[in-house]
Amino acid sequence: MKIPSFFSSSACDMAIDLGTVNTVIYVRNRGIVLNEPSVIALETRQGIRRVKVVGNEAKLMMGKTPAGIEAIRPLRDGVIADLDIAEQMIKHFIGKALEGGRFGRRHAIVVCVPSGSTMVERRALRDAASNAGASRVQLIEEPMAAAIGADLPVTEPRGAMVVDIGGGTTEVAVLSLNGIAYSGSARVGGDRLDEAIASYVRRAHNLMIGEVTSERIKCQIGAATLPDGEGRRITVKGRDLVNGRPAEISIAEVEIAQALSEPVGQIKAAVRAALEQTAPELSADIIDEGITLTGGGALLGRLDEALADATGLPVKVADAPLTCVAMGAGRALEQDAYEGVLASL
Repeated sequence: MKIPSFFSSSACDMAIDLGTVNTVIYVRNRGIVLNEPSVIALETRQGIRRVKVVGNEAKLMMGKTPAGIEAIRPLRDGVIADLDIAEQMIKHFIGKALEGGRFGRRHAIVVCVPSGSTMVERRALRDAASNAGASRVQLIEEPMAAAIGADLPVTEPRGAMVVDIGGGTTEVAVLSLNGIAYSGSARVGGDRLDEAIASYVRRAHNLMIGEVTSERIKCQIGAATLPDGEGRRITVKGRDLVNGRPAEISIAEVEIAQALSEPVGQIKAAVRAALEQTAPELSADIIDEGITLTGGGALLGRLDEALADATGLPVKVADAPLTCVAMGAGRALEQDAYEGVLASL
C-alpha cells in the first residue's frame, strides 16, 4: 500500500506530547528520544530575560531560585499559559531531541492536544510549534494517541475505552474505527493531586511544603484507596507555620489516601459519565476489552482497583503509561493504518 505523501520521511519527522508536567518527543525511526519535565529556568539581567536551563536541570531549581532567576512551567491544565516561554522551551527540547542538529525547514511536527481544548488553545499549541521552526503542524487528540500507544484496537469496529490521566487533565474516550465515539475531559490530574496533598499537610500538620515535596509524597505513598491500617510512612520536611522554623514530620499512607479522595472521586465521576454516554454496542465491547489507564496519573497506587470497584469493569494500566501518548502519535505519523487521525488547524 502506498504511504500518503504527508507520511513520507522527508515531510514528517517528529511527534511531541507537550504535557503540563513532562514533554515527550518521538522521532521517526528512532522512537522516544526525550522525556523531560516541562520546566524552563529564565535569568534576568539588565531587564533582559534569557534561557538558563530547560528540562531536568530547570526542575531541580523549582522553589530554590535566587533573585533574578525564575523556574517556570509554561503549561497549565494541559494548555499553554505563556506562549513566548513555551516557544523557547520547545526550541530547546527540539535541539536536544535532534542532538544539536538543525531542524530543517521541510520537517513537520505532530502535536498532541487535549480533547476538551478550545480552538484558541489549539491555535496556541500550533503557533508555538510553528514558531519553534516547524514547516507544518498537525494535531492529534491525546486520547486517540494514548490508545494507539497502548496497542488498543482503534482501527477495528470494536469499542475501546482509554483514560489518560496527565498532569493537568484527565481525558476519557471511547474509540472505534480510527475515530472518537465519545470524549470527555476533566481538569483534574497530577497537579491537582499534588495540591490536595500540600493542602492536607498544611491543615493537619501546620507544615508548608512545596511542589517537589508534594510530588515525592504522591509517588512514594500516594494511593487511591485506603490501605489496611496506617500503611507505609515517610518523613516529610517543610516550614512549620506556627513558629516559622524548618520542621520534620512523619506521615502515613492512610492520610494521603484520605487527602486524595476528592480528586480521585472526580476521576471516577468522569469515567462514569463517559460510560453513561456510550452507545450500547460499544458498551458491550468495553465489557470484554475493559478500561485502559495511561498517563503519569495511572501510576497512582491502587487507582486501577478504585476504578474497577466504581465501574464493575476490568481495568488495566498500559505497559508504558508515561510515554503512551507520544508513542501513539509517533505511530500515527509512521503507519498509514492510522490515516485520518491527524488533523490540521
